[in-house]
Amino acid sequence: MHLGVDEPVRECQYSQVCTRNSSPMETPHKKRVHTRKWQVFPGRNKFYCDGRIMMAKQTGVFYLTMVLIMVTSGLFFAFDCPYLASNLTPAIPAIGGVLFFFVMGMLLRASFSDPGVLPRATPDEAADLERQIDASNGPSGPGYRPPPRTREVVINGQTVKLKYCFTCKIFRPPRASHCSLCDNCVERFDHHCPWVGNCVGRRNYRFFYLFILSLSFLTVFIFAFVITHVILREYAHPPPIPPPPQ
Repeated sequence: MHLGVDEPVRECQYSQVCTRNSSPMETPHKKRVHTRKWQVFPGRNKFYCDGRIMMAKQTGVFYLTMVLIMVTSGLFFAFDCPYLASNLTPAIPAIGGVLFFFVMGMLLRASFSDPGVLPRATPDEAADLERQIDASNGPSGPGYRPPPRTREVVINGQTVKLKYCFTCKIFRPPRASHCSLCDNCVERFDHHCPWVGNCVGRRNYRFFYLFILSLSFLTVFIFAFVITHVILREYAHPPPIPPPPQ
């Protein structure tokens, strides 16, 4: 009795499983297309290498910066370093090469890094924040002008006033500002530098500072040894002395 009841059920389950697995038109798992955040980023930045490189939209001056550094250093290595290495020391082109690669590395890090962009509020967060602001400002009547949107918070025992960004719909942290060129709020925003093609903020400020410092050393280094090259050639080949008049 027990075997007679379970056998048809077992056969039915077996036929259903075999039918689903043997159908060529059905797939057991549908592929989900994941949209990354950089693909729907609301700012004006451009992304490369699957979102790993972030730059501003205007990058023409950045390419000019790279060309100026590479052409100046290339002329120095091609025309000055061979003479200086043979007449002074081979350490001159070695030191120049180290400085050049360090400058280019810091330039690329400052240009390709996220400067500290603050994420914008989602529509639900923005709507909830608007309700909180309207509730704190009180009822509005005819001719009523709401006060500036600010919020005071206590940080390390000190009261700090946070400003509201109407574009990003957030209260910006201290020292954060909205970049009008990239259309983003950047944490510890310093400035937008067209020479590196990016904003300078919390996450790439050290790379920008090292780029400026190393570029200054490279400029002084090249200028000093170009002058040295000119002076050495002048002493090596002095102009002929005219004979005394008779």
